Amino acid sequence: MGKPSKGSEVTTKSDKKFDKKLQFYTKVKDTVTSLAVQKEIGKKKKIRTRQKKLKAYDLSNLSEFLPEFNALQKSALPAPDLKMNCKRRQKLVLTEGERLNKVLDHPAFQADPIGSIFQHLQSQQPPVEEKPKKKTNTNGSKKRNRKKGKADSMEI
Repeated sequence: MGKPSKGSEVTTKSDKKFDKKLQFYTKVKDTVTSLAVQKEIGKKKKIRTRQKKLKAYDLSNLSEFLPEFNALQKSALPAPDLKMNCKRRQKLVLTEGERLNKVLDHPAFQADPIGSIFQHLQSQQPPVEEKPKKKTNTNGSKKRNRKKGKADSMEI
């Protein structure tokens, strides 16, 4: 029983191990390829949904009806570059230095430096909108809104 018959092939333990490894690697390869295909399909679906969302927010057609839009777009300052390299830094230092010299030479600044800075800041700040104050009772506490339906049902 334990020995193989003379007519059958003799397979050693190492051959069996090798066959099992081959089977395992083929299974792994098959699953990896199937997962890759599923992943590609999922990516295509995501791209399609993103494109649909972008189409929903497409406001380019409104530009025809808004003539101010083109004027605002031209007058708007270009977006500043976020990367600062040596050349840009030197240029910035020169322009800011010139601006500082102009401020120092201005007669209003020479007469009252702190007052002129305060006035400049006031002119640059947007106007503050005050919120309407909430109503208060005669004793100063905030007014409470009570439902009358609850009070009537409690008395009965």
